[in-house]
Amino acid sequence: MVYFFACVALLLVGYFVYGQIVDRIFGPDPNRPTPAISMADGVDYVEMSPKKIFLVQLLNIAGLGPIFGPILGALYGPSALLWIVFGCIFGGAVHDYFSGMLSVRHGGRSIPDVVGKELGNGFKQFMRLFSIVLLLLVGIVFVLGPAKLLGNLTGLAVPAWVTIIFVYYFLATILPIDKIIGRIYPFFGAVLIFMAVGLTAALIIQGYHFPTLTLANLHPKELPLWPLMFITIACGAVSGFHATQSPLMARCIGNEKYGRPLFFGAMIGEGIIALIWATLGMAFYNGSPGLGDALAKGGPAFVVNDISTTLLGPIGGLLAIIGVVILPISSGDTAFRSARLIIADFIKLPQKAVSKRLLLAVPLFVIGFLVSRGEFGVIWRYFGWANQTLATIVLWAAAAYLAREAKLHWIASIPGTFMTAVAVTYICYDKIGFGLSLQTSSILGVTAAACSLFLFLIRFRKGALEAEAEAIAAAEGA
Repeated sequence: MVYFFACVALLLVGYFVYGQIVDRIFGPDPNRPTPAISMADGVDYVEMSPKKIFLVQLLNIAGLGPIFGPILGALYGPSALLWIVFGCIFGGAVHDYFSGMLSVRHGGRSIPDVVGKELGNGFKQFMRLFSIVLLLLVGIVFVLGPAKLLGNLTGLAVPAWVTIIFVYYFLATILPIDKIIGRIYPFFGAVLIFMAVGLTAALIIQGYHFPTLTLANLHPKELPLWPLMFITIACGAVSGFHATQSPLMARCIGNEKYGRPLFFGAMIGEGIIALIWATLGMAFYNGSPGLGDALAKGGPAFVVNDISTTLLGPIGGLLAIIGVVILPISSGDTAFRSARLIIADFIKLPQKAVSKRLLLAVPLFVIGFLVSRGEFGVIWRYFGWANQTLATIVLWAAAAYLAREAKLHWIASIPGTFMTAVAVTYICYDKIGFGLSLQTSSILGVTAAACSLFLFLIRFRKGALEAEAEAIAAAEGA
């Protein structure tokens, strides 16, 4: 129990201490007009209160990832909690903060445009395609996951729930952001808090044994911890999907001074959710072997249902499951909305008229429905890799911004280097990629990470020298 609460405390300290450091390095300007003020359109650029934005941002980013991912990651043992804590503070929260604040500084632009501004047009075009693919994968995963949970809960066929959820997603994608998302998310948030607090309290009261610290790999199938755990536990530690969501709230924030609680803080909140579910998976089944047996019966959806109804009884379990269902649904709706906005930015199609929104939304949902008929496990693995690859690129974009502004880029370039090693090693090793040996894949991953850092330092060292020379020349000319 001490280990779990120490991890929660570290996340909170990370917000108050490291979050403040990151915020000061970026330098928010409270007197600078935000896009919500200067570009208000009543549809996507709508100023909302900080409390509402925090809740929307938390629900946007906290889909199935901080539940299913940590449950699967818990198979590796208590080391999963350490990755959630340190990955969240030094990687995920930094990533989310800069993806939000750089969007604010760039007129609320979507993440491909933000990355293009910092890393060049080549990355911009790549990110446009890559982001849309990831968002479609997210939307599909976050349809199938809650549909299975609701199917288990109600007895209604999963395809029927898929249809119902898709209809909701479609409405949330085309209607103004404050008409559905801004109104129902406060209720969603209350259920989410009940789920997190209620399950943790029940675990303590009923005397389950919390995990104790060990760095040993406890996976029952002896799968390698590196790099699989770092891909499996994405949301809750580091998640590129969040970079597609932060610009939605960057278009609604009324003052830059709210950046730390709204972006850095929401990620810390998701980290706590991930800690809870990783701990539940280990403690409820008394370790990795028991958790593995439960997953074999019906995957993470079965585990969620089993834990919730056992710990909280039928009614409490129902509310907890509804809280779990809400998370993916409240991310899937904004995934399709983000995809619409990215395409609209690319083709420069204004989105104030509903007909223009329908022109983009209808094809997106047709494609999403067709892909949703594929195998969930395969879609999830591709989502995991694409998710971490996107996070890697965004961290490098943040590092480029800081280097160009002559600020401490290491807060982004170090986690960017680490995530480069993770993403490259995984795609080289896993069957969805090249299927190489772990040793060869690790060598390639570490080499790619070292080369990325070297090229980054060379490029921006040269840029800094050129800027210094221009400044000297301008001073002499004056």
